[in-house]
Amino acid sequence: MFIHLIVIGWLYVAVMMAVAEATNTTGTVLGAIFTFLLYGLAPVALVIYLMATPARRRAIKEREAQAQEAARRAAAEAAASDLPDQRSEPPADAVAPVRKEP
Repeated sequence: MFIHLIVIGWLYVAVMMAVAEATNTTGTVLGAIFTFLLYGLAPVALVIYLMATPARRRAIKEREAQAQEAARRAAAEAAASDLPDQRSEPPADAVAPVRKEP
């Protein structure tokens, strides 16, 4: 929650710098836009991206763990089944043996 306050403050200062650039006698609106982009949005976006990296990693690991757990459950259910066609395996002897009569 504290980071939101810092981001808002930083962007406010960047906007004020851009306004000062645009209203200065030697300043331009294009200079104000670049001031806001390079001093405001770019650093804030970079800091937010870097600070969110651990949360993204945790989310990825959690999704992988859930997928592995689902695969384990599916494998356990398939192994526990006694019916031969439930495990998608062929029967042990597809063709009955043929005997010659003596």
